Parts: sequence; C-alpha cells; structure tokens
Amino acid sequence: MRVGTSGWQYADWRGGLYPPGLPQRLWLERYGECFETVENNNTFYRLPARQTFESWRDRTPDTFVMAIKASRFLTHVKRLKDPREPVERLLAAAEGLGTKLGPVLLQLPPTLPADPGLLDACLRCFPSHVRVAVEPRHASWWNDPVREVLSAHDAALCWADRLGRPQTPLWRTAGWGYLRFHEGRAHPRPAYGDDALRSWLRRLSQAWDGHCDVYVYFNNDPGGAAVRDAGRYAELARAGGWPVSYAAPVWARTIRA
Repeated sequence: MRVGTSGWQYADWRGGLYPPGLPQRLWLERYGECFETVENNNTFYRLPARQTFESWRDRTPDTFVMAIKASRFLTHVKRLKDPREPVERLLAAAEGLGTKLGPVLLQLPPTLPADPGLLDACLRCFPSHVRVAVEPRHASWWNDPVREVLSAHDAALCWADRLGRPQTPLWRTAGWGYLRFHEGRAHPRPAYGDDALRSWLRRLSQAWDGHCDVYVYFNNDPGGAAVRDAGRYAELARAGGWPVSYAAPVWARTIRA
C-alpha cells in the first residue's frame, strides 16, 4: 500500500511537515523523506514541461512514485472526446518521471453523464504499462457497461470518500486499487478520525490483499490535515498487517504536537 497526499505545495504546512525556514524549492525533497508517493494535482490545471517531470524524478528517492491527475483539457474541456492527442501530450511530458510514474487519474466533471463508449476510446489511448484510475462524479456511471469497460482495461474505479461516506460503488475493476479522501468530519475539520480510517481499511481488505498495489491519497489539505491523516492511516494499515510504503518516523517528529 502506498499512502500520501494530493499535492505537496501548501503554505499552511509550514511549521508542520516543512520546518520553519525551509525554502519552498526544497519542499519536495522534504516530502520525499516522509512519504514515498504523492498525487500531483497541479497537472490538472497546467501541464508542466517534460523537464519539470525529469526534475521531480531526480529530486525524489529511488522508491518514490508520483500519480498524475490528467489535464482538465481532456476531462473537462474535451469531456473525453478526441482523446488521442491530449493523452499523447500528457504522457510525452509525464514519462519524464521514468519508473517513478504512477497511475494517471481521470477525474470526470460532475456534469458529465455516463458514456461507456467515450470512456473505452479514451482508455484505449493509454499504453498497457500506464495504470489509469477513473473518478466519475455523475450517478449515471454506476452501471454494468461502465464496470465492464474499466475491467477490460484493468483501469481502477477510483474509490472516494467525503465526510466518511463512499462516493462510488465499491467495485474492484483492476488488480490494483486507488482511494481518495476528500473531506473528513472529525475535529478539526476536515480531518478524519480513526473510526473512519479503519472502516476504509476494512473495505480495502475485502477487495485486495497485501500482495496488490493500492494507492491512497488524502486531499483534505487545509491545516495540514492531509499530512496527519495520511501518517495515521499508514500506521493503522501497518498495524493491520498491510505492507505500507512510507517513512513513518520522520513525519511523527515534526507534525504531531
């Protein structure tokens, strides 16, 4: 299991994950000392040059993995239509990460209704060595044809949580899993409590075991909640017998009061 956060450049993480005085240009290196994976959300808004991905590759540990959120041009502007050129442009840059390239996340707009044919055509544009997770946000996507398309491409349905509740069916559509935590209900908001975290560990254990790759990202970044929750989740997962890929001792010294 790989556990991390959705992004690493948050100003209110200063004094927690990032020691006072640490320049922002070294934040990724510091993040890589604490977690071995990150979900890069900035790529949704603006696709960096390949050289930037190569720099991220060179600045992180050998075991590091970076998931990439696909450009909104593909998912929100084109709405999955004519996907070949946007996918090729994304991968031409992102493959600068080399072996550190993790899954590509396709987060679909909440106004996009189900279209299994469009999804199938888009997934066909990705080479077989690139893992793709799909996060639909319109209720019409929860049907058998969609599930069959995902399974045919070994694409993971992105499981998502908001306020402790699943936002998707808990389908296993791939030999690997992808889970996003958007907002918890514990204090201080938007943190997650142990009960919610344990409930998700139980759900994951019913679908996968410790021999499968499962990527878990916390997107509840305000106030450093994502960092604390990711660290706690990894602790609970490890206590439950999951092999967890992250550097536990480092975050604990600097984030917990």
